[in-house]
Amino acid sequence: MRMIVRGARLLRGEGRTEGRTAGRTGGRFDVEVGEDGRIARVVPFDDQKEPPATGTLIEAHGALLSAPFVEPHIHLDTALTAGEPRPNASGTLWEGIARWSERKRTLTREDVIARATEVLRWQAAQGVLHVRTHCDTTDPSLTALDALLELRDRVRDFMTLQIVAFPQEGIVSFPDGEALLREAVRRGADVVGAIPHFEDTREDGVASLGIALALAEEHGLRVDAHCDEIDDDQSRFVEVLATLALRSGLRERVTASHTTAMGSYGGAYSFKLQRLLARSGINLVSNPFANLNLQGRFDAYPKRRGLTQVKEMLAAGVNVAFGHDDVMDPWNALGTANPLQTALVGLYAAQLTGADEIPEAFSMVTDRAAHVLGLDASEYGIAEGSPASFVLLPAETPTEAIRRQVRPRYVVSRGSVLAETPPAPTWLNWPPEGWGSGPTEVDFSRP
Repeated sequence: MRMIVRGARLLRGEGRTEGRTAGRTGGRFDVEVGEDGRIARVVPFDDQKEPPATGTLIEAHGALLSAPFVEPHIHLDTALTAGEPRPNASGTLWEGIARWSERKRTLTREDVIARATEVLRWQAAQGVLHVRTHCDTTDPSLTALDALLELRDRVRDFMTLQIVAFPQEGIVSFPDGEALLREAVRRGADVVGAIPHFEDTREDGVASLGIALALAEEHGLRVDAHCDEIDDDQSRFVEVLATLALRSGLRERVTASHTTAMGSYGGAYSFKLQRLLARSGINLVSNPFANLNLQGRFDAYPKRRGLTQVKEMLAAGVNVAFGHDDVMDPWNALGTANPLQTALVGLYAAQLTGADEIPEAFSMVTDRAAHVLGLDASEYGIAEGSPASFVLLPAETPTEAIRRQVRPRYVVSRGSVLAETPPAPTWLNWPPEGWGSGPTEVDFSRP
């Protein structure tokens, strides 16, 4: 064996399976990793059995072993550009696009690679090993795209990077928008994007979705559209996208990101939409940091917060994932690309606070997000034959991992330790007599 993780706690139904169990954990197991970097065996833990004398040994002591975190929606080309050339003073989506339009004129290969690499380092350190990044193709030079394609090759031995050809300023309404999108696909983009609500007219928006899906079909690619990212209850492009996905047969290969207008839809239309989305098989990605920050900016009180119908769509059988979206860029000046932060903010924003709902937020940054990227059992999960890529979290359950915002003790990629975070205990000199003799450790665990 190349590696053995002893005494780890596993999720029941770990991996992307249909029978999710709301984050409940089973017993303790040993996970044995072969020389090929794949999981060779998963066997019940026996504390009487001597550990092996060879290979890397990780003593889990009952910590939670999970498939790695998955980032289904981020913008690596714009990351770490907040305030350049000047801040987004209004905090709106629209000014953010205007600020980025100025900044992208100064892009260089070295600039994009340096910023994107730094964020990928942050993600890897936090256990994110699969990433889907959108990349603006409304730059005639496609500088950022070429840089990210190069970076995809650099990291492919330990991280999966999917690149979405994203027409930030439109396909139909931007000069040569369709030609640039096609060129991005020709150069090697993995996914076709769109932004129908930003097009000049509804007709242009519908046409842009038709172009995107036709291009995806032509090249055997997936689709991920920024869709209805606006507080307008008349922005209803998600019904168009879902219908095209259903009738074309692309179905689960299609993702609608944001869909914040859904937070303003009435009950009757929402009911109809839930049925359509469930039939279509498409995925939704909600981005709580960006959505909470950008939406409702034109409202007086009561002020909308702009999230999509996360809870309702999950109940309708639609796959929904959480994405971080922006990291220190014109749309969000903060962020560390931490998936457990995304899950925490998302569960509060979507009111996923029931005992069985909180662990679902963990699923939305792991197996549900993996479904968005199209990762199958040969690429993702804790099972014999799967890649030995996982995180060991110092918590017993997904709920505890989110509540305490733990850092992975180990991040393992294909059988090799990629990141390690040593324990950093907090010691409390508790003064009341009888409440502790000398310094005691505080780890925020429930007694």
